[in-house]
Amino acid sequence: MVSMASSTTFFTPLHNFNQARTNSIPSISLPFVKSSIPSSKSPFFQHGFSQPTSFDFPKAVLKSRSFSVNARAVTDKSIYDFTVKDIDKKDVPLSKFKGKVLLIVNVASRCGLTSSNCTELSHLYENFKDKGLEVLAFPCNQLGMREPGSNEEIKKFACTRFKAEFPIFDKVDVNGPFTAPVYQFLKSSSGGFFGDLVKWNFEKFLVDKNGKVVERYPPTTSPFQIEKDIQKLLAA
Repeated sequence: MVSMASSTTFFTPLHNFNQARTNSIPSISLPFVKSSIPSSKSPFFQHGFSQPTSFDFPKAVLKSRSFSVNARAVTDKSIYDFTVKDIDKKDVPLSKFKGKVLLIVNVASRCGLTSSNCTELSHLYENFKDKGLEVLAFPCNQLGMREPGSNEEIKKFACTRFKAEFPIFDKVDVNGPFTAPVYQFLKSSSGGFFGDLVKWNFEKFLVDKNGKVVERYPPTTSPFQIEKDIQKLLAA
């Protein structure tokens, strides 16, 4: 990958990671390579970059099975300690959601996962909002540049096409030096395969009624697959 001055170094899995696991070679340690992932505020994004039209989803994530990773708390903070901006740039203290179960998702309007995820998120919210579920959507343009529009365009797209009634917030960075504080918290509160990197659009964090991250799901996990976990937390 081309190196850029304002890029940030992360560790990302090799595309053939699953193949290495399948062959079960005992002597192979977890393969990682360094790659440069720029912030959306870097010249890489500011001056334009076009992805190949055939690209939409990283092979390493696409091949992975849908599974959840138990989150492990590494901080005394809760989600309620953070204030974010909504899609209209107004401050929203997340403490307003105290006592609610939260499903937090980094969304994108032009991703191959957009239609299925937004449709299912809307259904989940409709079915469980009166029982204490809130879906919090954070648009992000970092991953494949799949959310290039303005906040007004994002809002119109979600509300018109998918009838989304759940809260949509200001566009954020989820990786790199400009990572939104709430996403720093979400990532530091969960471990396992994911580490400190949001791999792709529509990664999901499930937060309990105490404001703690309890599960983290890869983009390939559909919202409907999370329904039982949501119901357990709502009943707790």
